[in-house]
Amino acid sequence: MPNSPENQMRRKMANTIRFLAADMVQGANSGHPGAPMGLADIAVVLSEHLRHNPANPKWLGRDRLVFSGGHASALIYSLLHLWGYDVSLDDLKNFRQLDSKTPGHPEYGHTPGIEITTGPLGQGIANAVGFAMAQAYTAEQVNSETCKLIDHKVYCLCGDGDLQEGISYEACALAGHLGLKDLILIYDSNSITIEGDTSIAWSEDVSARFSAQNWNVINVNGHCYNEIDKAFNDAKSADRPTIIIADTIIGKCAEGLEGSHETHGAPLGADVIKSSKSKAGFNPDESFEIAEDVLLRFRCALELGEMREKEWIHSQKEAPLIEQNEALRRLLEPNISAIEFPDFSSETAVATRDSNGKIINAIAKAVPSFIGGSADLAPSNKSELKDMGDFPKGRNIHFGIREHSMAAITNAMALYGTVIPFNATFFVFSDYMKPSARIAALSGIQNFFIWTHDSIGVGEDGPTHEPIEQLSQFRALPNFYVWRPADAHENVEAWKSALKIKAPSAFVLSRQKLPMISGSSAYGSAGDGAYLLVEKSDAKVTLMASGSEVGIALDAAKALEAKGIQANVVSVPCLDLFNEQDNVYKERVINKDTKVLAIEAANASEYYRYADDVLGMTGFGASAPADKLFVKFGFTAENIAKRAAALL
Repeated sequence: MPNSPENQMRRKMANTIRFLAADMVQGANSGHPGAPMGLADIAVVLSEHLRHNPANPKWLGRDRLVFSGGHASALIYSLLHLWGYDVSLDDLKNFRQLDSKTPGHPEYGHTPGIEITTGPLGQGIANAVGFAMAQAYTAEQVNSETCKLIDHKVYCLCGDGDLQEGISYEACALAGHLGLKDLILIYDSNSITIEGDTSIAWSEDVSARFSAQNWNVINVNGHCYNEIDKAFNDAKSADRPTIIIADTIIGKCAEGLEGSHETHGAPLGADVIKSSKSKAGFNPDESFEIAEDVLLRFRCALELGEMREKEWIHSQKEAPLIEQNEALRRLLEPNISAIEFPDFSSETAVATRDSNGKIINAIAKAVPSFIGGSADLAPSNKSELKDMGDFPKGRNIHFGIREHSMAAITNAMALYGTVIPFNATFFVFSDYMKPSARIAALSGIQNFFIWTHDSIGVGEDGPTHEPIEQLSQFRALPNFYVWRPADAHENVEAWKSALKIKAPSAFVLSRQKLPMISGSSAYGSAGDGAYLLVEKSDAKVTLMASGSEVGIALDAAKALEAKGIQANVVSVPCLDLFNEQDNVYKERVINKDTKVLAIEAANASEYYRYADDVLGMTGFGASAPADKLFVKFGFTAENIAKRAAALL
């Protein structure tokens, strides 16, 4: 019944959330009260369905809850406090303040209970798909007919803005295709964006869209507790992903402002909050009011969570097959030391995309949690895991031509706890992935990006497919490690280092064969980011290069020697890592008494940090065989030697 004692209590709980959110935004004089107030009723019912343990936010058997509309962070933090996570009332009062636990948008690793960093709209939906995919693969590995160790739901709250972003279409189409039945998307359909009613820019039939993508579609009144409760029950028993389209009123219970876009991204004002509280039966003069009976109901999450986690642990002990627990242990505790990396010592020339294909297969053979795929380019990326089957039973994921969602999906997979993901495409298409790569860097997510066809060496496909500015772009990204190995040996060392770094790494790899040049080192190693390949006691010039240009730099050093000029050669497989070395190491690698010329078939302006001159790309390349392009743009031993000599 709408006015039953149970629903009256739910309404009191929902209003508590509303006014906590309004008080937080008002106190900070900044934030978004409208969505939290509109979603409060759904949040209360969701609390009754959510399987989690606030005392242990990392419990593997928990439901995952993603807030794709991260601007509604006042709702998130209110719930975390009410449920009993390590988010205090003082933390709510410090909303959006320096060094608080409650920043403007939710950040993974910063606030207990936040599953993943969200805010850039649409990414959270793809993250939720990633969590559901990680769950599906893990369940295939460890569950049996009689014991399901992995059996939970992935919930995602999203809004109009999330669904207007293209990434949501990419991710939801894949989720429907894969039939991810444990994924539940809750769409806050309030018909409002910052500029006004959504009708000014959007007239899409969302129900039809999701039906076409093989989703279960449920429409509800987002303020009717009984309808919401039934929707969650129906969604939990569905055989495919579910979207609950909840018609809500933005700024619900904001006196005089209900349904207005003015509630979206600005404080309501003290007078509106007071009158709204009075009308709802709250004390208009008290901020951050939480009644004892309300807190008691929300804090049941602690007792229930502890009980459910204990039941889960007990089910592990009673698992009928020892293999189940062992399979789960191997996923949770990957043995990186067991990898037998391929030996390329007998090779004379190998494209780094080819050597990388052998490396990732070696990793996958030793590490059952290593899983990934390509945006429909596996044959070109050399990213297929041989004889390892297709997702979800196997480890090859076919993402389709969906680069942005692929990056966001694998971000979430990396945080799930049981898988080590990689993704692959051509380097020029990394542009589509930049927003999610940035979140990976910001959050310290160990996601592996494999980007092949790395330079003008792409050749005949021309400037649309020849990356020029991308190396500089990703090197400028903090906490993101870009590896451009000069040969197969460096490729192996790159992976050995990257597997130890708790941050995203990108492997930028050649289409064309590269000579084997890095079997020995005069000083340092590839794992240091840059090292001396050739060192001369009376060197006058230092040549710095990465990838395919290292071999050319070695030839240029010989040409200089023939002219009586001694040159050191420095290979730079990871400039980001070299930047982190101390000055003693840097000055040993780059002799300050020499003139430094950096060579890279890309923009390469970042080398001016170390170099007196840079030979890079100033245009977009051209369509021709790769060898002709290297000549046209000056990447030859003769031209490099001439340019280096000119520095003297």
